[in-house]
Amino acid sequence: MEEPLVPLVPMSHTAHIRSHRKPRRNASSSIAVRAGVAGGILSTVAVAGASAQAVAAESVTQTLELPTLTADLATQAAQSADATQQMAADYQLQAERDAAAEAAAKQADKDLAKAKKEEARKKAAEEAERKAAAERSSRDSTRTTLTTNSASTAPPASGSVETVISFLEAQLGDAYVLGATGPNAWDCSSLVQAAFKQVGVSLPRVSQDQSMQGTDIPLSQIQRGDILYWGGKGSAYHVGVYLGGGKYLDAANPSKGVVIQDLSGYPASGAVRVL
Repeated sequence: MEEPLVPLVPMSHTAHIRSHRKPRRNASSSIAVRAGVAGGILSTVAVAGASAQAVAAESVTQTLELPTLTADLATQAAQSADATQQMAADYQLQAERDAAAEAAAKQADKDLAKAKKEEARKKAAEEAERKAAAERSSRDSTRTTLTTNSASTAPPASGSVETVISFLEAQLGDAYVLGATGPNAWDCSSLVQAAFKQVGVSLPRVSQDQSMQGTDIPLSQIQRGDILYWGGKGSAYHVGVYLGGGKYLDAANPSKGVVIQDLSGYPASGAVRVL
C-alpha cells in the first residue's frame, strides 16, 4: 500500500534562524499593559504636579507672609518705642513739675520768712522811734525847765553843780557827732560847754581851751561837777564831767554817744573846777 504523499511546503531561507523578536502578546494584554503604564506615568505626573503646586503654593505663601510678619513686628517695635519714649517724656515732665513745685514752695517759705523778718524789723524800728521820741520830749522838757530856772534865779554853788549834772544826764543816749552842738547830737566839748551854760558859766568851745579854765584839782581830790580832761593841759583831746563815785559823763565817741563811764577804765589826765 502506497503511503500517502505529504505535500511539501517551501520553507523560507531564514526559517532555520531563531527570531530575535519577542513573542507578541495578545492585543488585550498589550492594551492593558499600555494602559497601566500610561496610568502610572500619568499618576506620577499628577502627584509630581500636585507636589510642585503645593510647594509652589507654600513658597508663595511663605514669600507673602514673611514681609507681612516683618512689617507687623516693625510696627509693633515702633509702637513700643513710641510708648517708651512717651513714658520717658511723661516721667521727665512730671519730674520737672515736681522740681518746679518744690522750688516754688522753698521760694514761698523764703519770701514768707523775709516778710516776717521785715515786719519785725519795721516794728522794732517803730518802737525804737517811739522810745527815742519820748526820750527827746522828756529831755526837751527838762531843758526848758533848766533854762527857765537858770534865767530867773542865780542858784547857789551846790545847786549849780546839780543843775549841770541834771542837764548832762538829760542828754544820755544822744549821738556823738564831731562838731555838733545839740540839741540831739554833741561832741565832748560842746556838751560840757552847754551844761555849764545852764548856770551862767561861759566856757570856750574846744577841749584844749577848757582844760585851761578854772582851778587845777589833783585827781585824788576831784568832786562832783569838776571837769576832767585827757591829754596835756592846754592840749587836751577829750573832756567830761565827774559825777562822783568814780564815774563820769561824756560824749564818748560815735559808737557810744553820750554815756556814763567808769573812770578806772579810762583814767583822766587832769581836772579843773569852775564852780
